[in-house]
Amino acid sequence: MKGIIGAIAGDVIGSAYEFNPTRDHNFELFTPKSTFTDDTVLTMANALWLLEDEQHTHESLVRIMLDMCWKYPGRGYGGRFANWINDDDPQPYNSFGNGSAMRVSPIGYYARTLDEALDLAKISAEVTHNHPEGIKGAQATAAAIFLARQGKSKEEIRDYVTRTFNYDLSRTLDEIRPTFSFDETCQRTVPEAITCFMEGKDYEDVVRLSVALAGDADTIAAIAGSISSAVDEVPAEITQPVIALLSEEFCTTLLRFNELVAKREQETT
Repeated sequence: MKGIIGAIAGDVIGSAYEFNPTRDHNFELFTPKSTFTDDTVLTMANALWLLEDEQHTHESLVRIMLDMCWKYPGRGYGGRFANWINDDDPQPYNSFGNGSAMRVSPIGYYARTLDEALDLAKISAEVTHNHPEGIKGAQATAAAIFLARQGKSKEEIRDYVTRTFNYDLSRTLDEIRPTFSFDETCQRTVPEAITCFMEGKDYEDVVRLSVALAGDADTIAAIAGSISSAVDEVPAEITQPVIALLSEEFCTTLLRFNELVAKREQETT
């Protein structure tokens, strides 16, 4: 399976290690603590937005995000985002946290053009993360997914992201790892997640490299996994236990979204 399951599986696999970091590449993929977190909830919200609102308005996205978060409380929402959820009039709060990038993968799969991916990623981010770095993190992730879907090489993706977003993708994971620590900003997770995609041999290896950075494990794995699954199949031994953890609503949304993406791809060929 390909598509946004890559982000969801990365989230689930990384969830057990977000506050229990490991640098062991051979960590156990699934533990009794494995679950979906806010990364998955908000990825599903973005997917539902694209399914239900052809106009792609900020207002409908806010409504869907709030509805999803109220249905799935206690999934690790950050403090400022939790305040946003409970605000009577939720407004953007100038965040550059990696929440904008962790939820954006449906856009990378939905978009028919690179410009559409960038435009929709901006809308997706700015309902909360309207800081330029928050928008940039979402756009870089969506663009990497879109370019990977188009068959661009990893080097071509690296060059585009570096040139367009001024991210430093020159460092290897061996250079990053010794000084890397927990960080929830786009600036210190999106480039590292893209580097995990660059160095990974396949989907599982990408996720293992992401978690073994011993940082914000679920989100880095969700971002890197969302790009990897545009290229590599997520194997059944990963998708099956992940899907088993999802609600019926999420499974239905995932199926509907995959069907929509397939239809849009057929229409452009």
